[in-house]
Amino acid sequence: MAALNLNMLTENASRLGMRLQETLSEHTRDLAIARGTGSAYLDNPEEKVKNIAKQLDSNSDREKLEAMKRLIALISRGRNVSEFFAQVVKNVASHNLEIRKLVYIYLLRYAEQEPDLALLSINTFQKDLSDPNPLIRAMALRVLSGIKVPMIGSIVVLAIKKCAADISPYVRKAATLAIPKLYHLDSSHQPELIKIICTLLKDQSPLSIGSVAVAFDAVCPTRLDLLHQHYRRLCRTLIDVDEWGQVDLLNLLVRYARVMLPRPIPANGANGTTDYEVDSDLKLLLTSAEPLFQSQNPAVVLAVARVFYYLGPPTDLPKIVPPLLRLLHISPEIERVILTNLVLISSALSEVLAKSYTRLLVRASDPRQVKKDKVRLLRAVINAENYPSLLREFICYADDADDELVADSIQAIGYIARSVPESTQQCLTALMTFIQSKHDVIVTNAVLVLKSLVQIRMQQQQNMIALGGLPPQTFSPLEIISRLARRIDDLRHPKSRACVVWLVGQYAASAVPAENGIPVVGPEGIAPWAPDVLRKLAKSFMQETAVVKLQVVTLAAKLLVLCPSDRTIVLLNRYVFSLARYDLDYDVRDRARMLSSLLAGVNANIYGENDDGHEDVGGVVLRREQVKVVLFEGKASPAEDVPKDADDDHGRFGSLAAITGRWTGSDNYLPDWLEEGTESSLRDSEADAPPPPVYASQSFARSAGPTSRASPVILTPTNGPSPSGSFVRQEGAKAAYMDLDKFYEDAEETEESEEGESEEDGSGEEDEDSSESGSGEDAASAEGEGESDEEDEGEDEDEASGSSHIQGTTT
Repeated sequence: MAALNLNMLTENASRLGMRLQETLSEHTRDLAIARGTGSAYLDNPEEKVKNIAKQLDSNSDREKLEAMKRLIALISRGRNVSEFFAQVVKNVASHNLEIRKLVYIYLLRYAEQEPDLALLSINTFQKDLSDPNPLIRAMALRVLSGIKVPMIGSIVVLAIKKCAADISPYVRKAATLAIPKLYHLDSSHQPELIKIICTLLKDQSPLSIGSVAVAFDAVCPTRLDLLHQHYRRLCRTLIDVDEWGQVDLLNLLVRYARVMLPRPIPANGANGTTDYEVDSDLKLLLTSAEPLFQSQNPAVVLAVARVFYYLGPPTDLPKIVPPLLRLLHISPEIERVILTNLVLISSALSEVLAKSYTRLLVRASDPRQVKKDKVRLLRAVINAENYPSLLREFICYADDADDELVADSIQAIGYIARSVPESTQQCLTALMTFIQSKHDVIVTNAVLVLKSLVQIRMQQQQNMIALGGLPPQTFSPLEIISRLARRIDDLRHPKSRACVVWLVGQYAASAVPAENGIPVVGPEGIAPWAPDVLRKLAKSFMQETAVVKLQVVTLAAKLLVLCPSDRTIVLLNRYVFSLARYDLDYDVRDRARMLSSLLAGVNANIYGENDDGHEDVGGVVLRREQVKVVLFEGKASPAEDVPKDADDDHGRFGSLAAITGRWTGSDNYLPDWLEEGTESSLRDSEADAPPPPVYASQSFARSAGPTSRASPVILTPTNGPSPSGSFVRQEGAKAAYMDLDKFYEDAEETEESEEGESEEDGSGEEDEDSSESGSGEDAASAEGEGESDEEDEGEDEDEASGSSHIQGTTT
């Protein structure tokens, strides 16, 4: 017997082992197929491609699924597989959901090339619109609207109408996304689509409301009046909408607010501060959008910042900066977008950004555009407190390999010297150090910045002297000009050489400070370094560029006006004007001809005494003083950087135009604020109406007494308020219902009273009325404490009927 049991156990164990082995091998094979799906289907030799048609006609779902995966893989590689369209269409009604998904993707790709064959599957799509599975219904509508065949536009409209009233919010969202596709295919259906959009605007589901904003912008972007009744509900629903739906909905609400709502009005505050009166509807939008600053989606945060920047009062603008700075370290792409938008608002939020300037420092690994934007932001936040740190940063950036970053950094150093007077000496020291550099880019930009600083400082000194004051002794502009003049041979960039030549000619007549107590004076009051610069440039005149030649001719004319009797200067002028007269550049020839005519009253023989080609054009001959005024006076100082008015950018902040530099069709161009917004009553809806007040009936108030409280109809009463229509008991009747035996005794007495009342004529209608009016509370008072002795006979009958009502509700 024991041997028999052992044999049975051995046989069962072997069978179980074989079953486990088969199951394990089957699962292992499926796992191997799943792992190899990504690469196996991308490697499609011609033999497997020829076998696709046979697999699509197979009866096995596995072979069909494998064939469809190979087709989608071929499509992803850019290969045309439209030859299998007929075989794919046959599987559009497959019961396998995976196969049907891939068939839908294939049809979306090639339905436009094979419109006749695609129309054969429309009946299947229409049947799928009634499928119990909402995923199938949404997918069918998506494919139906994606078939770009204009002749089926009416069918698609009917399908969208049907799905817009679907019970599933996912299907309604698919219907909303199908509206822009149909509108771009055939815009003649716009009136019908607007009606569908109006219906979808009433949708209470947050899942589809974001897509409604997309459809609204695509079909009727100017019909903002359709949003009146839905504005407040959309603001309240904003927090529950999906992330990308929040972006679209916020952009739509921003446009609505700019057109329909009044802008914040400044008002005098209590402590002398400026407060702003904000419309209640506008405040609702700002309050509803503010929690979205904590969103994990950078697009949502940027959209909310756009709302506050263009709609909020100036006192709310500092709320924008911390959420945007939080996004800088998510990814390089997001950092690029955020920095570009911060540059647009840097002038308005410079004080707030200055507190976090360390988060805007340039890193060596930053792309070129990111470096440029960071330098512009650091330049915008410069103040008297942080300029030493930023000056060191800009000096370090000047050694970068990127020429644009070097130029921007040196320009920023000049901006520090102009905006913070205490930093002038440090900035000049850095700029003079840059002049000794071996890199042309550094030297050129340093010279350009020094030119503007010298010109501004000379203008300031002249103004202070005219007012009777003494110029500051921080630095001498003429000393800088002399150092630049001595290094004219080291400057190779044409623009920097032209700047130095202009400075030498413009300030050649200025008094040069004495060296070691000995005044340094050139010929007849001219600075000693001015004729030497003209000598060097006259020698290399033919090798100079046109921009330098123009300044050399002007320098020669200025020195001749300042010292017409000096023989060296006259000879240098004759040589320079002779070369310029026959120069290849017509601008140089015209400049020489104009100046020679202007100098006719100073030196008539500018080209020499033996010049026969000089023709007398006549006209008025100016004296030396008049020529000096023409050449030296009226030179405007360099213009300061004036930020653009942020109110005129029409919504560039937070839009694609901030990145591309131009407006596109997908951008939300914001109109100007209206003088007065529309009436607030237009936005009133049934949801905003206050609930109607609840009034107690006359018998209810009389039976309850002044000390009664309303409570719901329950066995054990409470002290809280009760809804309308509930009976009211007196306080003394509270203990009557605490004892269950006492309650059943009261129920038996109530049955006896009902039998007596049924014998009375007309008492039924009276009992029914008293039961509905909630007068059963008096019965509770009579049963508990016997406090109704002073009531009349009619009220006793009401009490009896009220007891009947209580019994019916408790049994």
